[in-house]
Amino acid sequence: MHGTPLGPIPPSPLPNDQLQFAMPPMHESVEDERRHRKERLAGALRIFGRLGFEDGVSGHITARDPEFSDCFWVNPFGMPFKHVTVSDLVLANSEGQVIEGRYHVNQAAFTVHSQVHAARPDVVAVAHCHSVHGRALAALGELLDPITQESCAFYEDHALYDAYSGVAVDALEGRRIAAALGSRKALVLRNHGLLTVGDSVDAAAWWFLSMERSCQVQLTAKAAGRPVLIEHRPAVATREQSGGDLVAWINYQPLWQDVSRSEPDLLS
Repeated sequence: MHGTPLGPIPPSPLPNDQLQFAMPPMHESVEDERRHRKERLAGALRIFGRLGFEDGVSGHITARDPEFSDCFWVNPFGMPFKHVTVSDLVLANSEGQVIEGRYHVNQAAFTVHSQVHAARPDVVAVAHCHSVHGRALAALGELLDPITQESCAFYEDHALYDAYSGVAVDALEGRRIAAALGSRKALVLRNHGLLTVGDSVDAAAWWFLSMERSCQVQLTAKAAGRPVLIEHRPAVATREQSGGDLVAWINYQPLWQDVSRSEPDLLS
């Protein structure tokens, strides 16, 4: 023996600084940041379209303009999510008036989004769609229970807007919805659907995707039996580990890489 290796010497591990790990980009100009947000918005809409989240002309994702903070980029009215490109996106002011673009915007949906953006200056993006499982949970007037690791990300960080008065077409209704959301990341709109927010398009989109899946799991589990709730302390600890917008951004990157590589025309 005497210190002689019994086999090949294993290779040395690479230094961490030589390994790639994506983080949110830093932008050198407002134009670069605007382009980035628009690209991510078009990509998120295509992903939502792939997953069947749109229902007719319902459903929107908005992204705050980095220069004009009371103006928001949004998908054009009546265009399929799966067809949206960067150049199709519309810029509207807080009143829903188009200031850049070639298409109308859905005034009813924009009323809600603009009020959420106004109440939450920390929010870059707002996502709301009439997804199947989100609407099903909303029809029950329930919140997500802490029954999985993923649903714990929303534990005590989402709320129920416990009212329904028809299609939201006035600013007062939008302000009520924004007040119900408060400082949280997500909202269940009773008899309506889900709404999520984030400090990036990626985060808001990820929270919507994760919330929709958590709704599906909860509905399925309750149909099969009696789900076991995760206790308060581990639920809070899990939320603290996985419930931040940076974690959401990281989780979203495989989806962005897929859609941007497989559908590069979205960038046109």
